Amino acid sequence: MSTSVSPVVRLVRGDITDQSVDVIVNAANSSLLGGGGVDGAIHRRGGPDILAACRELRASRYGKGLPTGQAVATTAGRLDARWIVHTVGPVFSGAQDRSALLASCYRESLRLAAELGARSIAFPAISTGIYGWPMDDGARIAVRTVLAETVEPVEEVRFVLFDAHAYVEFEEVLAMR
Repeated sequence: MSTSVSPVVRLVRGDITDQSVDVIVNAANSSLLGGGGVDGAIHRRGGPDILAACRELRASRYGKGLPTGQAVATTAGRLDARWIVHTVGPVFSGAQDRSALLASCYRESLRLAAELGARSIAFPAISTGIYGWPMDDGARIAVRTVLAETVEPVEEVRFVLFDAHAYVEFEEVLAMR
């Protein structure tokens, strides 16, 4: 059984593909075959080995795609990380509460990182781009889940945020903890 820890949480404004960590989390689409935003950037910068590993996962275990809220690991290709953990965030809906699925993305990514022996992990703001999740709520769910669910050997969690708005929202949530 893993021991719960209080990780060092850092906010970074920039490109997640520039991070030097054990695990970079990819806000993937269910196909695992690349896309736009963070997903596209990771596949472009990481090179063809990531796509090849994702194709293998699709052929062997995830023929219908990776379900929302789950996570799976692949090589990091040319990125300065040991692994990419791919997770599929929920599309925001004002009519249906999908916050448990968003929290599951963070929880399952942390669980998998710990199983892999990772000490550091970098997250994007999952589902807050094209999937439409409001940044303030996405930040609250992300920070709350990371603080509650991080286990050994993970020691450092980075939220790598692409723009000033995201950075400010995460900064405000962290200030209230």
